[in-house]
Amino acid sequence: MTNAHFTKRQSRTRFRLATHGTRPRLSVFRSGKHIYAQVIDDTTAATVASASTNEKEAKGKGYNVEAASTVGKKIAERAKAAGVTQVMFDRGGYIYHGRIKALAEAAREGGLEF
Repeated sequence: MTNAHFTKRQSRTRFRLATHGTRPRLSVFRSGKHIYAQVIDDTTAATVASASTNEKEAKGKGYNVEAASTVGKKIAERAKAAGVTQVMFDRGGYIYHGRIKALAEAAREGGLEF
């Protein structure tokens, strides 16, 4: 996968999200060691809630499916505490598989509606 292909997929995903509604978006970024999630309100350009495996209270490895599901649960409870229950899922150009899928399913179980 080249960087150009990834950037094209990422911009295509963000364009679809921008043209379909005004709900906040749940943006996901994954690196080799960690996974990060943010709920972003694009109308005010502000981060409503965030969670990652890079936080102090996160224990264990940050690059496996279990850690991604933990981040999904955390982001769901933090978003609900901020008053957000409906989001659009921005997978950020990543394939909906593995860690991205685990985070999304855990966020749904935590009470977020996609």
